Amino acid sequence: MFKIDSYDFKGKRAIIRVDFNVPLDDKGQVTDDTRIRAAIPTIRKVLDAGGSVILMSHLGRPKKNNDMKYSLGQIVPAIEKLLGKPVIFAGDCMGEKAAETARNLKPGEVMLLENLRFYAEEEGKPVGVEKGTPEYDQAKAEMKDRQKEFAKKLASYADVYVNDAFGTAHRKHASTAVIADYFDKDHKMLGLLMEKEVTAINNVMKNAQHPFTAIIGGSKVSSKLGVIKNLLDKVDNLIIGGGMGYTFIKALGGKIGMSLHED
Repeated sequence: MFKIDSYDFKGKRAIIRVDFNVPLDDKGQVTDDTRIRAAIPTIRKVLDAGGSVILMSHLGRPKKNNDMKYSLGQIVPAIEKLLGKPVIFAGDCMGEKAAETARNLKPGEVMLLENLRFYAEEEGKPVGVEKGTPEYDQAKAEMKDRQKEFAKKLASYADVYVNDAFGTAHRKHASTAVIADYFDKDHKMLGLLMEKEVTAINNVMKNAQHPFTAIIGGSKVSSKLGVIKNLLDKVDNLIIGGGMGYTFIKALGGKIGMSLHED
């Protein structure tokens, strides 16, 4: 895998998976731009080297396609303010308009795709089918095929793939994992934020002084089981917080009322 510092972006279109899942107020204005600011160095790196940028992200958990409450178009002004240049909004992440906009990008230009989660293929989960049924298994297999096609379409927009979405890197979604299969090892890489976080984690995991305590939080324990299992034989203490703490409390027989949990 190439490092971003050694790749020649001149004349290349880079599709960058960012984590722009930012909080919005009731007028659709960004109330905390931390995640956008975190991605700016990677975006500027590509632009300064003579490349163009295609940004893709999810926003929230839309229940239906094209729910404008979750449109990434709302955050374009915040990106433009931090980047100091115009951002072209594609209005979709699939379809001919998005493809044509990507094809016509000139060096130094930036475009933003619409919310990836407007399509079920991004997460790759069957919709409207009950788990544990034969129908679910069939729907899941079909969805995996659709997810591959979805990722292939996203990949077709660009010459190189950059993953800079540390907050969603643990999920095997189309834009964070599957898309990488459509780029060879010389045309996919981590962004500057991801590199920084991975380096920091490696340093902690390999060189930590004991006693060593890890704290992990979030809403869903199911998506973090791999991380937890990996930590267990490396740490002296593991503190589980956030919403997923209730899953453990309930499993141990505790009462959690209506608190967030996974049965």
